[in-house]
Amino acid sequence: MALRVHQPREDAEFDFILRMSGVPVLAYFIGTWPKAIEPCRAMDVVVGELADAYAGGLTVVRADITRCPVATKRHEVAGAPSYVLLKDGTAVARGTGPMSLGALRELVDPHL
Repeated sequence: MALRVHQPREDAEFDFILRMSGVPVLAYFIGTWPKAIEPCRAMDVVVGELADAYAGGLTVVRADITRCPVATKRHEVAGAPSYVLLKDGTAVARGTGPMSLGALRELVDPHL
């Protein structure tokens, strides 16, 4: 996982990162149950590459659905991996499931 990807341990930390960001935030929600582990691990690499590519212009937050249940519910996340692009705290784009780097860029680019 790239160093540019924040990994909050709880909802309060997730919210703090969003408030302090100053740029759009890609919230990447992961699951730790058996069927979600492999797809999420595979996406860690892709999301890390995205974070590196948009350094300074996009904050990336990797949130465990179990550790951040309030954020998960607030952003209407139903599965993992899921992605919610937030601009000024408002969801402007969403994606679910494994995605290529190109697909993630297509999700993010129109809103930066």
